[in-house]
Amino acid sequence: MTRRKTIKAPRRPAVRLPASLARYGAGEEAAAGTYRAADLEPDGDYDALEFAGLDLTGADGAGARFMDCALRRCVLDAARLPAARLIDSVLEEVRGAGTDLAGATLRDVELTDTRLGGVQLHGATLERVVVRGGKADFLNLRGARLTDVVFEDCVLTEPDFGDARLERVAFEGCAIQRADLSGAHLKDVDLRRASQLTLDRGVDRLAGATISPDQLLALAPAFAAQVGVEVRAAGDVQKRH
Repeated sequence: MTRRKTIKAPRRPAVRLPASLARYGAGEEAAAGTYRAADLEPDGDYDALEFAGLDLTGADGAGARFMDCALRRCVLDAARLPAARLIDSVLEEVRGAGTDLAGATLRDVELTDTRLGGVQLHGATLERVVVRGGKADFLNLRGARLTDVVFEDCVLTEPDFGDARLERVAFEGCAIQRADLSGAHLKDVDLRRASQLTLDRGVDRLAGATISPDQLLALAPAFAAQVGVEVRAAGDVQKRH
């Protein structure tokens, strides 16, 4: 008797922000007119703060730590946040193009309705993260480690998971377009509820993932090409040159 494999679901974060958050940039410096929204500090320490409606374009917060923080309706275009740590925090309606989060750590984080383009997360660690709604184009997760991550009702256009490690990751209601899985390692990855799934590279790395019968049919040409099988109808005549 064959046993059915149990798919291990990701553990979703339970982000509970403090009852009241101090408003970042609402102190004496702002009143004096000397405060600038983009003045994040490298290796800065930000606890229980709300960043709301700020233009943080080009900000440099390399190595900074954000604990119990909320970033709402902020612009992070070309912001430098490599090796930053975001813990027990939420990002809502954040926009970012070319944001550098290489080697960053996101733990117990919720991202809601974000619009991201060319964001660098290579070598990053994502643990107990939910990405809900929004769109991400050319998301670079190369060499990243994702554990207990849920992508829910979002659009991922040409995401790069090359050489990444995904464990207990689920894609629910997502459109995954032209993903790169080359060199990736998957374990307990659930793709069955993705509304769209197309791969540019790495179909051979789907071991460790669960897909639906419809997805299997859609991916059949890629599987056949991977193993060198030519598929033609019985009545087709091969042209000879």
